[in-house]
Amino acid sequence: MGDRSVYSGRVLVAGATGRTGQWVVKRLLHYGVAVRVFSREGDKAVRLFGESVEIVVGKIQESEDVARAVKGCDAVISALGSSSYSGDSSPASVDRDGVKRLVDEAAKAGVKHFGLVSSLGVTRWYHPLNLFAGVLLKKWEAEEHLRKVFSLPGCSWTIVRPGGLKDGEPLRHKLHVDTGDRLWSGWINRSDVAELLVLSLWVEHAKNKTVEVVNGIEQEQSGLAQYFDQLPD
Repeated sequence: MGDRSVYSGRVLVAGATGRTGQWVVKRLLHYGVAVRVFSREGDKAVRLFGESVEIVVGKIQESEDVARAVKGCDAVISALGSSSYSGDSSPASVDRDGVKRLVDEAAKAGVKHFGLVSSLGVTRWYHPLNLFAGVLLKKWEAEEHLRKVFSLPGCSWTIVRPGGLKDGEPLRHKLHVDTGDRLWSGWINRSDVAELLVLSLWVEHAKNKTVEVVNGIEQEQSGLAQYFDQLPD
């Protein structure tokens, strides 16, 4: 979509300095959307984004920091992800509790739309990835919390469950999409995950949808909005 005035609100990106989060910021800026970044590493955020975004420094574990970050934003996109098995960077602290805290503070602040990066396989307790501190189970709990809180009138949510994440430019592959946690494996570019979540800000058929997605064949795409049209109502 070439229209750069499709969304006029301010979007908070959590987990923005991670590899997927960086792509979320890039795609928002591509469409001319105002971006606020929430990061515990202010220096890194400045190095990555310069003056192109507003930066709020804080920790996802602190409710006051999160409340400060979401204040005045119309939407939130979370690319949060754990980086260790224990402590502040664990799946329990980040993928579950951090996301739930972000959801709650966003709702209190009047945020209208919340987009979340999750993962294939979150409903499968027996998945091998759950050997790593139950990471998929923690993501599932966060998903359920988001669906509950943002199902109020006037609010919406979109959850994207990607396969394995890899680097690469967006719009270079056809995508396989589904719902119901039926896709078992596959890879997808982080940039396309970011694109889908950014599109969810204004694509009506993306609202209140949970979508699993992996790459199909390599083929240039003019846009990705049509993939939301393939989902059941």
